[in-house]
Amino acid sequence: MPVIEIADLADPRLADYSHRTDVALKKTAGGIYIAESALVLERALRAGHTPRSVLALGGTVDEAVALVGPDVPVFSGPGELLEQLTGYLLHRGLIAAMDRPEQPTVESLLAVSRRVVVIENVVDPTNVGAIFRSVAAIGADAVLVTPRCSDPLYRRAIRVSMGTVLQVPWARVGDWTSTKFVLETAGFHVAALALTPDAVSLRDFVPPEKLALVLGTEGEGLTPEAIAAADTVVQIPMMHGIDSLNVAAAAAVAMWATTAG
Repeated sequence: MPVIEIADLADPRLADYSHRTDVALKKTAGGIYIAESALVLERALRAGHTPRSVLALGGTVDEAVALVGPDVPVFSGPGELLEQLTGYLLHRGLIAAMDRPEQPTVESLLAVSRRVVVIENVVDPTNVGAIFRSVAAIGADAVLVTPRCSDPLYRRAIRVSMGTVLQVPWARVGDWTSTKFVLETAGFHVAALALTPDAVSLRDFVPPEKLALVLGTEGEGLTPEAIAAADTVVQIPMMHGIDSLNVAAAAAVAMWATTAG
C-alpha cells in the first residue's frame, strides 16, 4: 500500500486521529490506543499489537513503512496540517492507531509473578506511565490497577513510560475485598505504602518471596480499605521534615528496596 498524502482532513480514514480523546478512542468498537513515536510503535509491534494505520511527518515516513510493512496505511502531511487534525504537535514524528489488546486476568498474572505493584486511584496518566517505566527498569512482574486508576493505555501514560506499558503485563482489579482474596489465594504478602502510626520503615522490611506493593493516589494516598487489606504497612524514611514523595518516585524507591540484592 503506497504512502497516502493527506488532502482532506475530513477523510473518514483519518477518524482515529481527528481530535479524539483517549476516552473516545477506548470506547470505539474493539478499543483503540495511540502509540506515539517510532520507539513506542516498535515496542507495540514486538508485543504483538495490531496497527490500524500510521500518521507520519515527512521525515519519519520511511521509518513508519519499515516498521508496519506494506499492508498498513501510512498517512503523511506537513506538521501544521497534522497538528490541525490531531489537536497536538507530533513531537516524535509519528503516531499510530493501534487495536487494544485483550487484557489478561488477574489470576493468570499472579500465577506467574513474584513481585507485583498495585496502583490505587492514581488519576494522572503521567504518574501511571512513570510507575510502569520503573516497574520495567527496576523489577516487578506485573501491575494491577484499581477501577478509578487512569488507564495505562492513555497516550500520555504510554509516552511517559517509553512504551513499557506495552511490555509489562497489567490487569484491572475490583474492590479491595475481592482483590485481597485473589492476592491472598495466590500467596502474596500485601505491603501498603502509607503514613500510619504502625508503619514499618522500608529499611527494616524484609520482603517475602511473593510481594504485592500497594501505592496510593496523589495527595490523599491510600484509601482506608487498601490499608485495611494490607498485611504490612511500610513507609519510606524521610529527612528535612518531608513526609512523602511523588507516587512515581515512591514506587521506584520501594521497588528497588524490595528487589535489591
